[in-house]
Amino acid sequence: MIAEFSIVPFTGKESLSAEVAQIQRIVRESGLSHRLTPMGTIIEGQARAVFDLIYDCHMEMKGRVNRVLTHINIDDRGGDLNRMDKKTTAVMEKLND
Repeated sequence: MIAEFSIVPFTGKESLSAEVAQIQRIVRESGLSHRLTPMGTIIEGQARAVFDLIYDCHMEMKGRVNRVLTHINIDDRGGDLNRMDKKTTAVMEKLND
């Protein structure tokens, strides 16, 4: 499973880099394959591990602020791992044809 998620805490601040850094520590410690993007984080792994990690990240932020929006997009093809790289490589190969 590949999931992209973003967590938006209502802090009243324009910059959220400190909050993003805290979430990235949790993601890094999970051991799941991941990629930080300007608009969110992409993670890949078994479904239970992916959902548990997103839950842990959400609850970490919820412990810091009263209101949190968490957005999740899931691609659950099943069976095949390392799809983050495969999907990107497939598109780049087609661009180079």
